[in-house]
Amino acid sequence: MMKRILSLLAGLSITILLSSHPWKPSHYVIIDTDGGIDDMRAIALMLASPDIRVLAITVSPGVLSSNEVYLKVKSLLNACHHEGIPVGINRSAAFKSPEYKDALNEKWGEEGNLDPASAPDCTSLIKEILSVEKTKISFICIGGMSTAYDALKDSPIFKQQVKEILWSVDGPNVSGGFNYNIDPSSAKKILKEDIPVSLVRSFTDTIFFDENLIKDISEVKTQYAEKLTAYFSSDNAQGHSFLYSATDEMVPLFLQFPSIFKADPTGKTIEYSSLEKKLLSDDLLKMLKGETVPRNQVIKDLPLDPSFYFDDIKPFVTEIVNKYGIDEWTSGVLANELHRHLGVFAIIGVKMGIRAREYFDTGVDEFTVTSFAGSEPPLSCMNDGLQVSTGATPGHGLLTVRNDTVLSASAVFTYLNRRIRLTLKPEIASKISSELKEINFVYGLDSNIYWELVRKNTIKYWKDLDRHEIFNIY
Repeated sequence: MMKRILSLLAGLSITILLSSHPWKPSHYVIIDTDGGIDDMRAIALMLASPDIRVLAITVSPGVLSSNEVYLKVKSLLNACHHEGIPVGINRSAAFKSPEYKDALNEKWGEEGNLDPASAPDCTSLIKEILSVEKTKISFICIGGMSTAYDALKDSPIFKQQVKEILWSVDGPNVSGGFNYNIDPSSAKKILKEDIPVSLVRSFTDTIFFDENLIKDISEVKTQYAEKLTAYFSSDNAQGHSFLYSATDEMVPLFLQFPSIFKADPTGKTIEYSSLEKKLLSDDLLKMLKGETVPRNQVIKDLPLDPSFYFDDIKPFVTEIVNKYGIDEWTSGVLANELHRHLGVFAIIGVKMGIRAREYFDTGVDEFTVTSFAGSEPPLSCMNDGLQVSTGATPGHGLLTVRNDTVLSASAVFTYLNRRIRLTLKPEIASKISSELKEINFVYGLDSNIYWELVRKNTIKYWKDLDRHEIFNIY
């Protein structure tokens, strides 16, 4: 009997451990890239998966020079509204890039007004990230090993906090590959260290991104899939069979789905080769869709069928989902159910919280929020939207509501010692407040007409206000 009890307790402990952080991603990563086109696709996959948290990206010379890689990476992050992911530069590596024309011509985003000189040194950035993130991380090398070795050499915390290095290699012989020959000395030294290194082979035996897979990607309605679709339809991608192979993309696929890879032990370093193209293609689509973890805790998904919703919102369901994504739609529905009526400032809170998560590229429950909306409706209704969209609730100790200062549709978000303030643009805040005051003056809070008009305005603003345009970010 006692053995059975102990067994049940052990099983319960395991269950608690598995469910104690339902939104904590499985993988925390720092990515080092040399600017290849396949690097863009690999980075997009990691950004797309809610089960992978990209803490920082460092850029090193390889396919392109460090400065050119910085422009690519920073423009991609800005285009995806992940301005808060820091980018560091390796300025010390001696490798002279061939500046491949195809990679140089490929646009990852808008490169204007970006200044590589303003970026931090890569080793300083790595040290900073490792000192504030307590979860052990994976260091992703989709170029050479220069930055990884410099960080290992200059910072003792690297060995403590980095649990593994995943390195993209090409060809049957590692030493004959491009990534190895960027900096053979650093590669040899890293492979002699006691830190685990996994070599992830490219999928180059045949075309990976074939017509069917490209079509499937084009039907995925996320910004990351749109980036890949734009590339495959560009002139740059035409006539280059190598660019339809999967090279660096194998690293995020292995990170997320290791069971579909075959391991070949070679001493303390493990070489992995992809097992089956169909499985890899299906899992790549899962990553692009963000389907690597459940979105909710009780229900699997909210219906997207407009007929499920009340008649006044039914015509706008598909439009809102397509314009602003599943996260905003789900958070908006749940926030208004929590709020018990459709409220404009509740929707503003939802849009603000989703925008802050985008900025840092986080999930829920991962940062603290200080709201300056106070405790007096209707402005304080913003707090309900913030809670649902960010997971920062009073119960989690992550939300503070300030009443001792000038109240505004504004909140401060703090993540990994970095802090931003989002404020609803004054002209929009003034318009919303004026409308609510006028409706209240004419009909009064106890009138059904008041709440009907508030509901109508909320649907209008939910549909019309783009979260990327309505906030000032400091």
